[in-house]
Amino acid sequence: MKTIGFIGLGLIGGSIARTIRKFHPDYRLLAFDKDRSALAEAVSLNVINGICDIDDEQLYNCDYLFLCAPVEFNVEYMEKIKDSLGKNCILTDVGSVKSVIHEKVTELGLEGRFIGGHPMAGSERSGFSNSSDHLLENAYYIITPGGEVALEKISDFTELISSLGAIPLVITAEEHDFITAGVSHLPHIVASALVNLVNLLDNDAQYMKMIAAGGFRDITRIASSSPVMWEQICLENQKNISTVLDEFIRMLIQIRCSIDNKEADNIFDMFASSKDYRDSIDIVDNSLIPRSYVLYIDVADEAGAIATIATILATEKVSIKNIGIIHNREFEDGVLKIEFYTDAALEQAKVLLTKRNYKICER
Repeated sequence: MKTIGFIGLGLIGGSIARTIRKFHPDYRLLAFDKDRSALAEAVSLNVINGICDIDDEQLYNCDYLFLCAPVEFNVEYMEKIKDSLGKNCILTDVGSVKSVIHEKVTELGLEGRFIGGHPMAGSERSGFSNSSDHLLENAYYIITPGGEVALEKISDFTELISSLGAIPLVITAEEHDFITAGVSHLPHIVASALVNLVNLLDNDAQYMKMIAAGGFRDITRIASSSPVMWEQICLENQKNISTVLDEFIRMLIQIRCSIDNKEADNIFDMFASSKDYRDSIDIVDNSLIPRSYVLYIDVADEAGAIATIATILATEKVSIKNIGIIHNREFEDGVLKIEFYTDAALEQAKVLLTKRNYKICER
């Protein structure tokens, strides 16, 4: 049995705690959070065993202590607790930027006690109430050990992460920050810029907002993420983000020139190469791009249509994640969109609805 502590019990900290409870029900979990209601909820759900104050010695004698607050707060907490850590306690974090925290670890002389971490999972929602025990499932969990951590400690931590259903990947902090600048940080910036652009160009009747197609909604969904968190990420990973932004801006200028000059071959090559590379990404397992289990169904937009389908699926205990009518079908294959939690549920729904002569299109 291990004892694991958390400083911060929001979306990520809460999800790690829930997942540990799911796979290791005998572990003892302790937590501190400024949001006392989150802690109370975690106790009531039996996710954690006890609530601690920030100066509680129990936290610092855990086998692992997860720092799950924003990076700037994690740095502050490290300064407070560095002299209180028990000799066998491994300190870890879940921050989206690793170089900053590792610099602080070196400054505080904690290189032999710290294993950086970043689960490549999340949501546009935040807080413990939105955490889940399957957020880490099949997600990469990047591990960036301190320079003096014993190999057996790294191995033990890697095994813990694997036991939670995540996929550990050990790299350096510098590699992590450059990679995430390209595949995580830049997409959030682009999504926010696209939303702001449409807001700027839209007319008073807001027709752009009204008829925004599914493709626009899909690629801008992450623009709903926490502004505070992404402000911090941009400031903390400034150099790497600036580098990838330079390349992105250069590509946009090339695309504009090709369109202005009607260079058909260049325009075609841009779409063809991006399609080939995007299609090569494994969207089922081990990917940074989670698969969506979605069906589109052609149904008449009439009273009871959604209720009938929902009843068919509920009768066979098929869980639905989301269901709704699509009003703009420019890039869609059906008027009713149903999203499921798992591939098994999607396949079962296909069989059930096909038997009842619904026309089904899978994304």
